[in-house]
Amino acid sequence: MIAHLRGKLLSKRPNRVVIEAGGVGYEVFIPVSTFYDLGEVATEVSLQIYSYVRQESFSLYGFRTEREKNLFEKLLSVSGVGPKLAVTILSGLEVEVLIPALRNGEVATLVHVPGVGRKTAERLVLELKDKLADVVPEPVGRQQAPVAKPETVEDEVLSALINLGYARPAAENALGDVRAQGADGDFEELLRGSLRLLARKFFS
Repeated sequence: MIAHLRGKLLSKRPNRVVIEAGGVGYEVFIPVSTFYDLGEVATEVSLQIYSYVRQESFSLYGFRTEREKNLFEKLLSVSGVGPKLAVTILSGLEVEVLIPALRNGEVATLVHVPGVGRKTAERLVLELKDKLADVVPEPVGRQQAPVAKPETVEDEVLSALINLGYARPAAENALGDVRAQGADGDFEELLRGSLRLLARKFFS
């Protein structure tokens, strides 16, 4: 099994990258948190890899830190949670929000994530609330790699939100609100702000 991958970043999207290593291009699915930490295309990257094998299916899931990979594996241990949903959960809620929600039984927070219904949220809490002691939060203020501004940055952000499972009207409203708050048009800032607004709407 592949447990670690280092190579040239050929392409990147908020939910997937292609990395060239040893002359082979590997498609790796990632959470948004990992995307934030990636450098520019054509630079070298290093990812922790979870190899998912089921019958004839073989997929790679990549993470910048062991903490992300560890939490991903814990999510997979929950009945009814597959790798795609686990990545969506990590993308929809920042770890600093997700871990307290699981520990404190905050089902209303968890059902915010696309694809997570109430029953799934309750299972997540029941099965994980006492199994998160080894998931250590990262230090505040860690450096983020710069993300290049695309020519149609708002379209890119909207596409990313829809690919993460959010309905277009909700994604458009969140993006519009972030822009109205004075965001400068940076891809990462717009995406991060939109995801936070989409989460907060459940508590308004």
